[in-house]
Amino acid sequence: MPLIVSWPGHSEPGSTSHTPVTGADLYPTIAEIAGDAARPGATDGTSLVPLLEASADLPARDIYWYYPHYSPQAKQPGAAIRAGAYKLISHYDPPRTELYNLGNDIGESQDLADQEPKKTAELRARLEAWVERTVPIRHRLNPDYDPELAVTENPQ
Repeated sequence: MPLIVSWPGHSEPGSTSHTPVTGADLYPTIAEIAGDAARPGATDGTSLVPLLEASADLPARDIYWYYPHYSPQAKQPGAAIRAGAYKLISHYDPPRTELYNLGNDIGESQDLADQEPKKTAELRARLEAWVERTVPIRHRLNPDYDPELAVTENPQ
């Protein structure tokens, strides 16, 4: 999903970047713009200021997501890692793993988990290590969950 930013006097109008970013990057970005002293301790994100000012690209990094709930978007709990062109999704309920190469499949239509077992195992291990390090309370299966009752569309 694109992120559009306007920062007059700092970002070049009409410029683009293909660097993956995440919502967690917004807080450290705004904190740096407000003055680094305003940032209270470590955060999960990375400041986008160098990218916005086109002074430097961001260092290569893995981006992680943890969504331990049954939401209308994901439909089921899980976690994911974006590493380079690859995105691995680990679903918890029911358990399954998906792997996509976003470099040539931005729509995540071709699951490569069975075709690329080494890449799948590598990214799954990195994702599990990150969850182990950073997630203090883990997802537990909901014994009362009924997928037939799940909200599948956003009523408006």
